[in-house]
Amino acid sequence: MAHPPGMIIRPYETSDLPALHVINQAGVPGVGDETEATLGRWLSLHDARVATREDGTLLGFINLIPPGEMGYDSANLRWLEKWGDDFIYVDRIAIAETGRGQGVGAALYEDAFRAYAGKTPWITCEVNLRPPNPGSLRFHTRLGFEEIGRRSYADDTKEVLYLARALT
Repeated sequence: MAHPPGMIIRPYETSDLPALHVINQAGVPGVGDETEATLGRWLSLHDARVATREDGTLLGFINLIPPGEMGYDSANLRWLEKWGDDFIYVDRIAIAETGRGQGVGAALYEDAFRAYAGKTPWITCEVNLRPPNPGSLRFHTRLGFEEIGRRSYADDTKEVLYLARALT
């Protein structure tokens, strides 16, 4: 799949952080609520990619983390590490309001699929069931992700669905 016309996907740069923080916060609760400092720490851990217009306007980002990353304190990553030890984890994907419905999310995922094919057999993520995020679940299902487990937490007020997609 080609990127939408005029879109560039490139590695994260620290100068992107203020704009990416705004995008992240607009996506809460579909993505985790972060301070600019914590988001910057997560984006600097392993492999974050951003989508931009040709003029440099940031449209969204995806953050990828391998199992065993001890600098990342995530119950979701720890759950997935019990499932397996050879995958790349999508910590988060967030798209700016102005980029939604334009193929930005799919392009970021296609970039990740290409980057990790042959390096690891799986790409994994989670989607909220409580609070519900039906748009994200439809999106991930369309990309070929399948359920591998569920976890309830916060006194059973929150629940996530763990998903995996085979990489070829």
